Amino acid sequence: MSSAPVAHVLVFPHPAQGHMIPLLDHAHQLSARGLSITVLVTPKNLPILDPLLSKSPSIQTLIFPLPSHPTIPPGVENLKDLPPTSSTAAIVRALSELRNPIIHWFRSHPSPPVAIISDFFLGWTDGLARQLGIPRIVFYSSGALAVAVVNDLFAANMRREGTVVSLPDVPGSPALKYLHLPTIYRRSMEFAPASEDWAFVRDCMIANTTSWGAIYNTFAALEHTYLEHASKRAGHVWAVGPLILDGVGPAGRGGTSSLAAGDVMAWLGGCPEGSVVYVSFGSEVLLNQQQTDAIAAGLEASGARFIWTVKIPTSGHVAGDYGTIPGGFEERVAGRGRVIRGWAPQVEILEHPATGAFVTHCGWNSTLEGISAGVVLLAWPMGAEQFVNARLLVEETGLAVRVGEGSDSVPDPVELARVLAESVGGTGSARARAKEMSKAAWDAVKEGGSSFRDLDELVTEISALTPNSEKEITFER
Repeated sequence: MSSAPVAHVLVFPHPAQGHMIPLLDHAHQLSARGLSITVLVTPKNLPILDPLLSKSPSIQTLIFPLPSHPTIPPGVENLKDLPPTSSTAAIVRALSELRNPIIHWFRSHPSPPVAIISDFFLGWTDGLARQLGIPRIVFYSSGALAVAVVNDLFAANMRREGTVVSLPDVPGSPALKYLHLPTIYRRSMEFAPASEDWAFVRDCMIANTTSWGAIYNTFAALEHTYLEHASKRAGHVWAVGPLILDGVGPAGRGGTSSLAAGDVMAWLGGCPEGSVVYVSFGSEVLLNQQQTDAIAAGLEASGARFIWTVKIPTSGHVAGDYGTIPGGFEERVAGRGRVIRGWAPQVEILEHPATGAFVTHCGWNSTLEGISAGVVLLAWPMGAEQFVNARLLVEETGLAVRVGEGSDSVPDPVELARVLAESVGGTGSARARAKEMSKAAWDAVKEGGSSFRDLDELVTEISALTPNSEKEITFER
């Protein structure tokens, strides 16, 4: 007796590191539970899949060149490589030109996908999936509160004027400064309809709310209220995070660095437990000189051990638009501090027993990595949805202490030094909450945990789908 055919899923990431890595980790989860996975990728982003393909050799790739766009130079396929004259919207619009190649591939495949799982920037794939007669599941690499805020803003379909924007339909009725609203919303409203690309992004974000289901890289203990809110507004909702705890992991995803990972870990091994502050603002933020000087002064005056990761400017950056480490700083803090220029093994640093605090821009991946490691979070949101994440961390859960706010803000070095010293020198409420939430994160992905159960339910739902089944793609509210 032959066994039932394995359900095939097309996974379509958005080509930005913060979006790709969690969705690839999720693809690994689905493959490990028996689904057949094809990942759509452009040629230059294929190396990012190497850790996934080595751990899940059954996963297939569908490689399409990035279609041309007037503002994207030839050879550019990733958000981080875009010149200042281009934008996220250009990448999204260019990717939409893959609709016909995908349709051709689908219709010629001997066992076509029963579903598409695609990044939330790629809302146009909802219409593609309906055309193919299969469901589209939106993947959110952001937290559930941030998604609730974005969806509520786009539902209004208009720019909300004023210095403070109230969101009465979101649990807790948050009120946010206009400049602290998620960047994708502000740009879409400010640049559309004059910019066809940003008008297209706006339509993509609205289309997400009509998808058959939604996957969140979060967990119930952290965002239960907002996941319940999402489930009332969507067909199916699954919270499967933190994916870093049950995915491919960071191995092989490094980049250029001024300090070898082995040397970093060896140095941490000589530090007392919980004594090190880790400072990193992600892969895209470049600090200005005032900010760089303030952090250096704060670290020096704090007396705390630290690792500070500094982004390396690309050829497109102009000298003077970014800060450099003050002269003599590294000599003065030699022995208790390390500066890493370029990539750093962030997950390993955070999980090391010596690390006790994390100065972060509150990007969602970094947020989940810090929470999972059980370190105190020191929040300095810069843009994107980071102000919303900081609200969740500081005001709502007590997991973080705010040390800065905005890409132009400069913290007082004396106050910063005090907060840094206290973050690794005491047993305050933030530290206790961090340990509690870390346990909850790990419990969520263990067998029987909330994220483990949601993942099993997702696989069961997908396995029951059949290609071109109109019944299966009916969206119910």
